[in-house]
Amino acid sequence: MTLTNKSAWKSLVLVLALFVSLASGACRVRQTEEGEMPDVDVKTEGGKLPEYDVDAADVDVKTEKREVDVPVVTVEPPRDGDQDGEQQAPRPPQP
Repeated sequence: MTLTNKSAWKSLVLVLALFVSLASGACRVRQTEEGEMPDVDVKTEGGKLPEYDVDAADVDVKTEKREVDVPVVTVEPPRDGDQDGEQQAPRPPQP
């Protein structure tokens, strides 16, 4: 049996849903005895954290003011249509 049309799928889903609802409703659960929480007595005492002896490295951080020479860069864009000395067709403007 191949299920190719939508009505066949709908029928299958309906039958499965009916079967699941009957199967889950077919059992009956009754409580036969009351439950109760267990009696718990918790006694606590103060704890102690472990001790550590740590020898950290000595770090000496300094700041100093310095002047740095920054080169001046000038850029001359090529003229319209002139690139590497060759003449090229003008390009349309970019959006």
